[in-house]
Amino acid sequence: QVQLVESGGGLVQAGGSLRLSCAASGSIFSISIMGWYRQAPGKQRELVTTITNGGSTNYADSVKGRFTLSRDNAKNTWYLQMNSLKPEDTAVYYCYCNAASRLLAKFYNYWGQGTQVTVSS
Repeated sequence: QVQLVESGGGLVQAGGSLRLSCAASGSIFSISIMGWYRQAPGKQRELVTTITNGGSTNYADSVKGRFTLSRDNAKNTWYLQMNSLKPEDTAVYYCYCNAASRLLAKFYNYWGQGTQVTVSS
């Protein structure tokens, strides 16, 4: 199967920047979608950004222009560059992919363990 490990969270002041990383491992056959979700206290998990295998990106309106998703397909790794951070960005961030392993030969959704991002005012 596929395992996702993420890193890069931490504490930052409003207006600052952070970069999150996510690395997928296992017997990966194909990854169709890579992206990031987040869950703030008292709220449901929400989409931050995704990118398809074909390169089509999608961003939540709340982060558009401030966050950028990038990837290194050869390393099965993707990143979230977060600039101009606001207190309302405070959340647990989860990396995500829709992928097929060589063993299962079927696409499933996979999630990282989550990393805390806290933006102080």
